[in-house]
Amino acid sequence: MPTSPSRPSRPSRPSESFQSFHQSVIDEFRANGGKVGGPFEGGDLLLLTTTGARSGASRTTPLGYVRHGDSLLVVGSNLGGPRHPGWYHNLLAHPVVRVEIGTRSFEALAVPAEGARREELFAHVVRAEPGYGDYQAGTDRLLPVVVLERAEPDGWEGPGEVRTLADKLMEVHTWLRAQLAQVRAEVDAHFAARAAHQGAGAPPAPGLGLQIRQRCLAFCQALEFHHASEDGHLFPGIARHHPHLTDVFDRLDGEHRTVARIQGELAALLAGIAIADPRRFRTELAAMSAELNAHLDYEEHALLPLLADVPWPPVMP
Repeated sequence: MPTSPSRPSRPSRPSESFQSFHQSVIDEFRANGGKVGGPFEGGDLLLLTTTGARSGASRTTPLGYVRHGDSLLVVGSNLGGPRHPGWYHNLLAHPVVRVEIGTRSFEALAVPAEGARREELFAHVVRAEPGYGDYQAGTDRLLPVVVLERAEPDGWEGPGEVRTLADKLMEVHTWLRAQLAQVRAEVDAHFAARAAHQGAGAPPAPGLGLQIRQRCLAFCQALEFHHASEDGHLFPGIARHHPHLTDVFDRLDGEHRTVARIQGELAALLAGIAIADPRRFRTELAAMSAELNAHLDYEEHALLPLLADVPWPPVMP
């Protein structure tokens, strides 16, 4: 059986004792550079921090993991119980998670595997840790296999050294453009694969899969956070020093509302586990791309010259 935190004996009072056990593992992990003793000594252990689907609060869970190429795999075994663990529901609502391994900490995109890929990856997990096969045999629930992969878009290198607030704004804008471009490329690839399918074998599923859903949801949440930060801090701060730019900020505010409306429509399509209406999703995604890129172009033209001499990180008084 795997030596992992998916395998402790059941506590007598799960809601309190199990949480206390988890916290003791977390504390020991962080105090000893990722090493823990007891039943998990020598096992592959990570800490997964998710954002609560309902509460919005951070939740950290110790989990066993299995490597697969450059990715990490975690399984929603929940001791072989009848329900998915809470952290799995959290990452469906907030796909960007924080992972701690040893002394390293990094953000990752959490993508549950589907179909034949899930079967392949689960077989890989069971070869490494046979106990997960016993968990699966003991429940009617299909145990989720979650791939923790790079949160950044493919090929992301960043815009270079960030020394000013203008550099920081360009870094965020470049990331947003790249994430949106990757989502569009994955959607286009799905449609192309369906159009090209011939002969034996099942074509790609008609709905769009979890890979596209998770990356698009992560993009939408990052965009929402960025615009909220601009509306709450950046724009008011600039406006105080440049009152003659009222028309500029009125336009940016209107563009934020337009983007937010399209983003809300995309979010509604992302509400299910799969994107069941791919053609409408593709239309809304194209509208988002056109509006957002035009907005970013205008914002850069209007604001970058004003921010070029503002140091980043900010200099504390």
